[in-house]
Amino acid sequence: MNRTRVFTGSPWEPLVGYCRAIRIENRIEVAGTTAMKDGEVVGVGDVYEQTRFILQTIEKALQELGAQMSDVVRTRMFVTDISDWQEIGRAHGEFFRDVQPVATMVEVKALIDPLLRIEIEVEAVVQSQLR
Repeated sequence: MNRTRVFTGSPWEPLVGYCRAIRIENRIEVAGTTAMKDGEVVGVGDVYEQTRFILQTIEKALQELGAQMSDVVRTRMFVTDISDWQEIGRAHGEFFRDVQPVATMVEVKALIDPLLRIEIEVEAVVQSQLR
């Protein structure tokens, strides 16, 4: 089984032992992704901005593996305040309005940094061969 991985350079990837995304044949799994850049939280206090940043990060990882957002079949959103669902949904809709993957949003007690309000993971299925 051939595995192609994407790394973002996060200091946690080698420490914890994970990658941002992995492709096995035509399936891609993207790890839980937060609004972190260079060790800093992006969009502090703005769940919409955090969601957009996360989805842009996921999109880049998918592209590195020969996929696009239209190949996404599932999103999972872990949020620290479920009442933020409308702003999260607005950003999610900007990326997936026409794709309409199955989606789950659940409230969690906390994320790895208290300034983070959302974490997203996705699954994609692609028809093209990886080059």
